[in-house]
Amino acid sequence: MYNILKLNEISPVADKAFTANYAVTKDCKTPVGIMLRSFSMHDYALPESVLAVARAGAGTNNIPVDKYAAKGVVVFNTPGANANAVKELTLCGLLLASRQIAEGIEWTKTLKGKGAEVGKAVETGKNNFVGPEITGKKLGVVGLGAIGAQVANAAVDLGMTVYGYDPFLSIDAAWSINNGVVKETDLNNIYRECDYISLHVPLTDKTRNLIDSEAVAKMKPGAALLNFSRGELVNNKDILKALAADKLGRYVTDFPADELIGAKGVICIPHLGASTPEAEDNCAYMAAKQLVDYIENGNITNSVNFPSCSLPRTGKCRITVAHLNIKSMLVQMTDAISGAKINISNMLSKSQGEYSYAMFELDDDANDTVIGKLNAIKDILRIRVIR
Repeated sequence: MYNILKLNEISPVADKAFTANYAVTKDCKTPVGIMLRSFSMHDYALPESVLAVARAGAGTNNIPVDKYAAKGVVVFNTPGANANAVKELTLCGLLLASRQIAEGIEWTKTLKGKGAEVGKAVETGKNNFVGPEITGKKLGVVGLGAIGAQVANAAVDLGMTVYGYDPFLSIDAAWSINNGVVKETDLNNIYRECDYISLHVPLTDKTRNLIDSEAVAKMKPGAALLNFSRGELVNNKDILKALAADKLGRYVTDFPADELIGAKGVICIPHLGASTPEAEDNCAYMAAKQLVDYIENGNITNSVNFPSCSLPRTGKCRITVAHLNIKSMLVQMTDAISGAKINISNMLSKSQGEYSYAMFELDDDANDTVIGKLNAIKDILRIRVIR
């Protein structure tokens, strides 16, 4: 029986991925897998039994990814599972940034109680909320992952001229992008040319405060900035100064902060990007499937701290090894297995940064001798025997 611990409420759709061999619970001292959404694991005492952690969502800032990698614990996320939900809200933000819809709705509430005068007041007051159409305007999409690609494609369909910037664009992502999206290799050109700029990049040390006073200074006067990725990508203090000086026209964000709420030109949305039942179901099921495949087969898909690595089950037994990315490790491991007189029928080894992962399909069952030889190798983080 495999114990799975849920640290947050997770869509019950996830349960469809678990067979009768799994016990899914909210309270367990020896789980092999953990599922979560927003729970912060930075001060969490991780049980030694845990093999993997699955985040039902794309961001993993609430998980000490590197710390877990050093323990040989694989951390999964679910890129693309909530992409459509975030795309739709981004398009909503694009219209909110352009048409002064939010301000018009708030003003309309003040007409309550005016009776027959409401219609006349609307016709008089609506001129205060005029805004341009987005068709024919230029949109810069910074980051062309699962969400950014969908935003770019939808904006093309809406008649916008779309520029896409992503120095780390994957081949798979490239195939999904409309050929009408203009590839941009210089972020400064996005700032200089675009009427609207939408951020879709992960939060890292390099992207923190990506949009600051220096970036805003390069933008078209009156440009609108949309942030449905991570709040810390933007320096709020610099944004507020730019808005006050009319250098920036609008800032629409899904990440409210005290200093932003009620500020001129700011529209704060209460982190609704992935808050749809469809997105929660998709993320939950995808996270559970990845967790099950790793527990039962050792296959890794969509990990943020170990490389993607997958092999079909063809042998009598499988050994997986999480280890540091150091020269000669693969040679040492194959020597250890062959030295125990066990034939390797298939194998795969991949690296990602300072960590690597190897899979060995064996013609014979792994015995104490081979496990002892592997454990004697320095810089191995975790060994698993899967039968």
